[in-house]
Amino acid sequence: MVSRVLVIKLGALGDFIQACGPFQAIRRYHTNAHITLLTTSRFSSLARNSGWFDEVWIDDQPSWYQFSDWLALRRRLIEGRFNRVYDLQTSDRSGWYFRQFPRQERPEWSGIVRGCSHPHVNSRRDCMHTIDRQTQQLHMAGIEKVSATNLDWLDGDITDFDLPAQFALLVPGGASGRKEKRWPSCCYAGLAQRLMGCGIEVCLIGDDSEGDLQHSIALAAPGVVELAGKTDFPQIAALARCSQVAVGNDTGPMHIIASCGTPTVVLFGNASNPTLCAPRGAKVSIVEGKPYGPIQSLPVISVWEAVQTVRSVA
Repeated sequence: MVSRVLVIKLGALGDFIQACGPFQAIRRYHTNAHITLLTTSRFSSLARNSGWFDEVWIDDQPSWYQFSDWLALRRRLIEGRFNRVYDLQTSDRSGWYFRQFPRQERPEWSGIVRGCSHPHVNSRRDCMHTIDRQTQQLHMAGIEKVSATNLDWLDGDITDFDLPAQFALLVPGGASGRKEKRWPSCCYAGLAQRLMGCGIEVCLIGDDSEGDLQHSIALAAPGVVELAGKTDFPQIAALARCSQVAVGNDTGPMHIIASCGTPTVVLFGNASNPTLCAPRGAKVSIVEGKPYGPIQSLPVISVWEAVQTVRSVA
């Protein structure tokens, strides 16, 4: 009988949100088990509030030379007395965690590391969308039902923002090291002008490092609301549910927004592949630049048409 379960999920925000369906499926399958999530500190609050885990452990992801930290992690894994592990990260690091267990004491393991009990056997797994890949992995471990991501539990207070009845969310930023995934700020300004011209106010969301980016958009499109660094994950979900439409780059907050059922337009260029990682939701439209071209090749009119279409089917 599986009584103690460990789930491993590190990675970025989008990766975490795309794993929420599998998280819920694991909880449903192991109803009476004690389930622990190993994740990074950034997502600990999200995980605790989800109700899917009995414990949340923080992985500080020690470097190879931090021997004392590795020994502490190894000790903790062994003392966890896990019967089964679901490795949803399936990276070299999480595979190394498998090897921290003494061979004779290794738990059942769902993942791709050599020697695990429940391997995800698919030579084309890296060509699958993240959600499809994890769903198939769980199927091979005996979990047949994996539902779409449900974030009904994620909600925050947005009353202090004093927003109008009709507004759109724009997410012009993204990972600081992947600026090639960003649609130009002048294009976001042009889109904001079109939205405001139709009576829809515009709110810009992003982290506190994106203040200058948002300000440049606001200068070109006076009247937009700048919320850089002012929203946490629950507030992003609350804003999404109240907004008329959302438009953004391939970045973490768009996964939250799409999962909330908001009419959503996500922009891609050749820096990332929507087939593998696009946000999913009931009302999501993916707009790409020219074939194999950068996101800068995506004209404002194409995005505007996608906004009109996704709103009309909402």
